[in-house]
Amino acid sequence: MKTVLIVEDDPINYRVFSKILTKRGGLSVQGTEDVEEVIQIAQSGKADLILMDVSLARSVYQGQAVDGIKITQMLKADPQTANLPIILVTAHAMEGDRENFLKQSGADGYISKPVVDHQMFVDQIMALLPKD
Repeated sequence: MKTVLIVEDDPINYRVFSKILTKRGGLSVQGTEDVEEVIQIAQSGKADLILMDVSLARSVYQGQAVDGIKITQMLKADPQTANLPIILVTAHAMEGDRENFLKQSGADGYISKPVVDHQMFVDQIMALLPKD
C-alpha cells in the first residue's frame, strides 16, 4: 500500500485529506507538521508522496520559521529525497501563485484548498505516485 505524508497544520484539513485518501484512494496516510519528522520520514523512504501545506504557521527548523516552500526546497536539494513527489496544497490561490510556487519550490504538483472535487484530488495524487 502506498503512503502519503500529509504535512498540514490545520487538524480539520488533515482529517479531510486523510479521509479522502484512505476511503477513495485506498492509500495509507501519515501526518506531521514537525519539520525534523518530515525530513526523517522522507529520508527513510516511508512515504511515497508528500502533500505539503504551503503556509505552515508553527513549523520551525533549526531555530528558523519555515513554510512548505522552504521544506520542499530542502527535500528537493537533498539527493536522497529529490525524487520524492511533493504536491503543494494552499488556500492562498491567487492568479499566478501556482506557477510561482511550483517554480520557487521545485514541487511536482499544486492543489488549491478547499478541495471540492474529491475524485480529482485523488486522481492528481495517484498520477504522481511512483509505479511499482
